[in-house]
Amino acid sequence: MKKALIYSSIILLVLFTVTSNAGLMKNHGELTVSLNPKNSFVSFRIHNSYGYDVLIESVDTIGSIGYVLNEKINWLKGIPEVTQISESKSLYKWKGNELIIVLETEKVNNDLVFNLRLENSSLNPSGWVINTKVNSDEYFSGIFERVVDGDQSKSWEKGIKEGLNLRGQRIEVKLKPTVSAYAPFYISSGNYAFFIHGTWPGVVDFCKNREDMVQIFFEGPELSFTLMMDKNPAELVKRHALLTGPSFVPPKWAFGPWRWRDEHFNNEKYYDGSKVNAPYNSQIVEEILLMQAYDIPCTAYWIDRPWGPGIDGYDDFEFDYKRLPNFEKMIKWLESKNIKTMLWIGPHVMGKMADTAEARGYDLKSRTRKNLRQIKIDFTNPDACKWWGELGPAKLAKLGIKGFKLDRADGEKLLDSLNLKTFIGTTYRENYNDYPRQYVKATYDAIKPVLGNDFILFPRAQYTGCAKYGGMWAGDTGNPPEGLRSVIIGAQRCAIMGYPIWGSDTGGYPRKINREVTKRWLGFSCFSPIMEVGPTNNRVFWDMDYEPSFDHELLAVWRFYAKLRMYLIDYIYHFAEVASKTGMPIIRPLFLEYPERKECWDDWTTYKFGDDLLVSIIWEEGKTKKSLYLPAGEVWIDIWDNKEYKGGQYIEVDAPDYKTPVFLRKGSSLILPDLNKLYQESVEKTSIKYNINELEAKENW
Repeated sequence: MKKALIYSSIILLVLFTVTSNAGLMKNHGELTVSLNPKNSFVSFRIHNSYGYDVLIESVDTIGSIGYVLNEKINWLKGIPEVTQISESKSLYKWKGNELIIVLETEKVNNDLVFNLRLENSSLNPSGWVINTKVNSDEYFSGIFERVVDGDQSKSWEKGIKEGLNLRGQRIEVKLKPTVSAYAPFYISSGNYAFFIHGTWPGVVDFCKNREDMVQIFFEGPELSFTLMMDKNPAELVKRHALLTGPSFVPPKWAFGPWRWRDEHFNNEKYYDGSKVNAPYNSQIVEEILLMQAYDIPCTAYWIDRPWGPGIDGYDDFEFDYKRLPNFEKMIKWLESKNIKTMLWIGPHVMGKMADTAEARGYDLKSRTRKNLRQIKIDFTNPDACKWWGELGPAKLAKLGIKGFKLDRADGEKLLDSLNLKTFIGTTYRENYNDYPRQYVKATYDAIKPVLGNDFILFPRAQYTGCAKYGGMWAGDTGNPPEGLRSVIIGAQRCAIMGYPIWGSDTGGYPRKINREVTKRWLGFSCFSPIMEVGPTNNRVFWDMDYEPSFDHELLAVWRFYAKLRMYLIDYIYHFAEVASKTGMPIIRPLFLEYPERKECWDDWTTYKFGDDLLVSIIWEEGKTKKSLYLPAGEVWIDIWDNKEYKGGQYIEVDAPDYKTPVFLRKGSSLILPDLNKLYQESVEKTSIKYNINELEAKENW
């Protein structure tokens, strides 16, 4: 009893302690270790000068830090031996039961880095647990792109209430298709952040199991994490982004409007019944000629799978010339119109290349897909990367392909076995979350020597380190109103996680197109870092599978936002450079810049777009007015009517379905057109039905 009382009274001030005449002073990042007198569990308090102190704390029968052996959690107990390695680094050891648990801490500027392991033991923990005590009003965001965990469709389920705040959710940090951006990083409204190093899967429980705790579990024999602290959430986001980046900056053309279909067919007739005379794919020609006639800007055109031979349209990085006749010449034809050509690729090979990959051991074992023989490449093998890169992306880049949509790689067919090993000896399970980074890096390394800086990579799966090599798209998002809702949240979560070059499939992935939602989504995409329009049920707005088949209204809205986007290219490119240099994302949740205002934490439908634009998105059907909060300290100009509003107040604006509420910061040098005039012009120009043969004739084929 006496010993327990002695232990409970001990407080070890072990890092960065300053003694003065005034007594003992707490410094930023100072770590305090104490014991719970009831159970001898150890607790830690890290002093945060900028906000809430971080408490890695035991509660009741739950310890603060534990390791898992034989499926049992063992909590740290007792006073550790402490060794001061240097002014910034300390070593703690807990000895008992023939095991030595080691915690190494190091202060790096405003961060405190923790490393946990077992020493002198043949036993390897299967995972580690960290429990943090939190305040009742704490707000958390980051971790993943989905709105909620589980099947992705739950993120656009009717009646969903969850928003940008993760409080009350339990999240498995393990890639899941197809909405698949993850990062083991989250911020707190208490001006601190956790960043878990490595790629092992984990689980983070944000006050779901216990309202007063965030409980962190990650697999692996060791655990390393960084506790970041700073004066506001923007500094935390920026520091993490630079630590795991810096982010890729695409060329300017990549910030223009894109167009893609899910599939392309080479038909004998165009949609209007006229005969195809063009030497290229009929559907591509139809879209290019009509976009040109309607003056709908397009800077890049995606060609999705199938584009090659074979049962899956993807054998040996060759072209299916029945589907895509004269393909190499078509690339040059598109270039003559200042349109870049981009292709779909996957992290697997088929055809003869599949035989070679297996024979040389370049493959990872994986689940089959519809009985197709798709051989996943082991990107930990340098020879495999070089072979795949040269025969795949580099070969295509030499033909003039300027971008790749990197599909899959997000666990759709990956195995996560602890018994199977990659080329470098890591288990498939540890490799699982890192596979997207390996994939996009291998592609980047293959095409950069060919194209320099004139390309973009656009993968859907993301994990730590991916942002250095490309942008990302939001996967196969559903297209009810809640689908738009989900990408508004996803874009901002991705910004927090360090993925600034983001875009979504405008209108959602094919099912039944919702016309009103697609109009709203066109506005959202215009004010997203990447604007890609498609696949719109494999149709185009002049040839829809509903009445009116010639959807004049959607066509006008598409033209309007595509034209407006051209005024924004330099602006967005500038803030892509800012993101790469400073870590500040392009899309910014309001609380990044105005954390002192509760309204800016609550309103996730409104966000900053660069320094000067404030965008507010309507996702609900039938809604024609928008109430939003304008941050204080600025005067905001409604770009639709030039009316000025002083910040620090809620306002309501009219917003019919074609109209996205957007405000320009007064004093900005950004020049935008007369939006009402541009919209009326778009309505007039898209009311015409063109004869495609007449448009063909102008091409002099």
